[in-house]
Amino acid sequence: MSTAVMIGDYYLPLHQKAKGFTLRIPFGKFAWFTVSLPLLSFIFCIIWSILFHFERSTFTHCEVANFLPSISAAIGVYLPQRYVWRTAIAIHAGPRFLVARMYYRYYQDVLYPGIYFVARIACCLNVIENLALIGLTFISSAENYAVHEKCFVTFMITSELYMMLTCYLLKTKRRSFADNVEARSLRIKFKLLAINVTSFALAAYFFYRHNSYCEPYVYSVFALCEYIVVLTNMAFHMTAFWDFHGRELLIGPGGIHFS
Repeated sequence: MSTAVMIGDYYLPLHQKAKGFTLRIPFGKFAWFTVSLPLLSFIFCIIWSILFHFERSTFTHCEVANFLPSISAAIGVYLPQRYVWRTAIAIHAGPRFLVARMYYRYYQDVLYPGIYFVARIACCLNVIENLALIGLTFISSAENYAVHEKCFVTFMITSELYMMLTCYLLKTKRRSFADNVEARSLRIKFKLLAINVTSFALAAYFFYRHNSYCEPYVYSVFALCEYIVVLTNMAFHMTAFWDFHGRELLIGPGGIHFS
């Protein structure tokens, strides 16, 4: 409904304000909160497994001494760890897809137009990584080893490629100048990528060594490298806090929008 009032020789339309409200959420904090869910649940699962399921969670086929559980043992075998981890992943999955969508808009704002197709590939890798994480979380190795293994391999490949491609795009294909916050975010991304790749290589080495020689504590070193791979991956996604500084997620009667 609208009315009009006359001012001089002109009519000024008066429109009734739309009902409802808009919730404004800083997108950087939203992205940080999204990643904090699996981070906190991961830490909980490791600590709880050490405190209450130490013997079983550190047991291997070699029956050698270990001091750390593997990630699969800590999050997917025992209770309440399995429920805590699955709940966190389920809650964080939807927001993760929103973050991936927002990153594509971010790439469109800062990258050269000719490279948009590569940006789409990066975003697809991000989405596939999230789907693979959901798969390996809700299909444990004990329930279906073949599917769990495929989800794990897919998760690792897509996460590594996504981090590499993101660093490449933001380092070499920007058309707009990166401000201090974005530059800091990119430096942190490169450091996390280097640590992640190194830890992944070490994890593969110690896993092979454990299966070949069954030495005491080697499997625990493998587990520690696993932890670093996962934590650096989470930290990489948390850099969205800086990439999206000053941007907001708007939730209102018209749906969800970004600004």
